[in-house]
Amino acid sequence: MTDRDGGLDSLFSFADDQAAAQEATAPEKKRSTTLRLVGNAVLIAAATTVTVAGLRAAGLSTSILLIVAAFTGLRLIMSAVSQVAAPRLPKRRSGAGAGPSTGPGVDALRTAVRRWEQNLSRAQADPDLYSRNVLPVLAELTDERLRLRHGITRASDPRRARELLGDSVWAALHQPGRSPKAREIEVLVDALERL
Repeated sequence: MTDRDGGLDSLFSFADDQAAAQEATAPEKKRSTTLRLVGNAVLIAAATTVTVAGLRAAGLSTSILLIVAAFTGLRLIMSAVSQVAAPRLPKRRSGAGAGPSTGPGVDALRTAVRRWEQNLSRAQADPDLYSRNVLPVLAELTDERLRLRHGITRASDPRRARELLGDSVWAALHQPGRSPKAREIEVLVDALERL
């Protein structure tokens, strides 16, 4: 079933979030090796100068090569640690126009339920939208429930499926031209839960 049919894939997919994740995982620009080496050399030279000046001000002396080696080793350790660091989390989108985001602290179930609520509220006013988006998903959920609990689908054993579902639910799933009221949808969902 395609996304425009309103199948389970569209219910649980996050097209906007996938695009944001691709942007977040895009490779960052690497600085040139020469520029990085020059920057590290300047940093080590500055740290060595400050350390030597501090030691001389305190009346202590030590080998400059030992200080340079210590700062070079420290810089190499910091570089190695940065290479194995965890990747950065994708940036969160903000604003009223932003869709649901993923990541730590975001409840995917709540996001899916919110999407369902929006689909159902819009579908009450538009029977065509209900027929395209909501009804195929409800029919797919019904078939899946029947298959798991009773080993049948509506297509494989329509008579038995109609008995299990009841005439009102059967009619609701097979009348695509009308948009049911909230109470009718509630009855339909209750019947699916009882299967």
